[in-house]
Amino acid sequence: MTHLAPTPDAARQAAPQGSAGSSRALRIAFISPVFLFPADAGGKIRTGNILRGLKESGQFDITLLSPATAEQQREWQAELDRQCQRFVRWEPSAPLPRWRRAPDLLSALPINVAADRTPAAMAAVQGLLAAERFDVVVFDFVHAAVLRPEGLKGATVCFTHNVEAEIFERHAKTAASAPLRWLWASQAAKMRRFEREALGRFTRVVAVSERDAKKFAEADGLTMARAIPTGVDLDFFSWQAPADGSPTVVFTGSMDWEANVDGIRFYIDEVWPRVRARVPNAQLRVVGKNPPASLVQRNLPGVTFTGFVDDVRDHARDAQAFVIPLRVGGGTRIKAFEAMAMGLPVVSTTIGIEGLDVDDGTHFLRADGAEALADATLKLIADGALRLKLSRAARELVEARFGHRVAADVFGRILIEAVEAAA
Repeated sequence: MTHLAPTPDAARQAAPQGSAGSSRALRIAFISPVFLFPADAGGKIRTGNILRGLKESGQFDITLLSPATAEQQREWQAELDRQCQRFVRWEPSAPLPRWRRAPDLLSALPINVAADRTPAAMAAVQGLLAAERFDVVVFDFVHAAVLRPEGLKGATVCFTHNVEAEIFERHAKTAASAPLRWLWASQAAKMRRFEREALGRFTRVVAVSERDAKKFAEADGLTMARAIPTGVDLDFFSWQAPADGSPTVVFTGSMDWEANVDGIRFYIDEVWPRVRARVPNAQLRVVGKNPPASLVQRNLPGVTFTGFVDDVRDHARDAQAFVIPLRVGGGTRIKAFEAMAMGLPVVSTTIGIEGLDVDDGTHFLRADGAEALADATLKLIADGALRLKLSRAARELVEARFGHRVAADVFGRILIEAVEAAA
């Protein structure tokens, strides 16, 4: 069959309302497998920033669908109103203990994907999409693709926050025992297959870095992947000059995410003793929810775990060094840009800063391995002029290129592109 290109007039008539030149806002169904509040993890923060930017633009009418209790919705309704015109919830399932999740290891799906496929979530998504017509349906995180109804028509977008298979592959390389390495490798193979098959069904795939978009294209043949910049709320994370005073090192991040646990365990075991040997009064503050008891109960000299905090700024402003000692992970670390926006000098491994367009020695210090991380941390503790130089250059960079409205604008253009491609 021969397919004829439409004439310019026909193309304009077929173009979706809400695209360039249209007065009607584009109707979006945005499906997230997690409730976005409190914004205590990188993915929640990134998604929240994008949604706020999209709504502020006035070009999009957003229906956000996610798990939440009625109490959670009431508590966070003001913040939800900043992100969407309408919020629809499904009742979340109670978290299962690890032993109850063990059968999921036998599933063809990766274990974290299988956990999201609950009857309540499936029914809520199917019900909303059957009852209303949207210009584009967005699934947040690749896990959410498991909730996509069969036969869904029209424009669809998956917002990926990582190349998930790559995270599992990195865990397989760094795991401490042969059984754990086998387990991570098995999950990596399942995730690689799931990502390839699930993402291939979307009109567009949004990646959080050019690197991730290229990975999807090279490994999975996903030529519909498009990258957005990592955006940070520059008003909330206002700049101030790096602190002098008591030597303090800070890490922020959810401490129930395995990559963060691995990185902090490595830093505490192999880096921190080197720092304390040179600066005996140095303090390490680990800011993030649900730190594992195996770390907290060690009561290591100079190490404090805050657990969940309402505002990370209150616990980070006095630091001379902000460390990102990750050895596994994927996507981009929004915590890096938050720290840079606040004026905190950053020390990071290559993986910790991966996917972010920043320069070593100008915007942050790169350090891989225990000795290099210790040396870089000590350098920032000792050198106020270096701290200020990195702080100013990093803030200038994020102001110029990585505000959350910039990221939302790019995301919005991808949504419009998806609608036009589907039409």
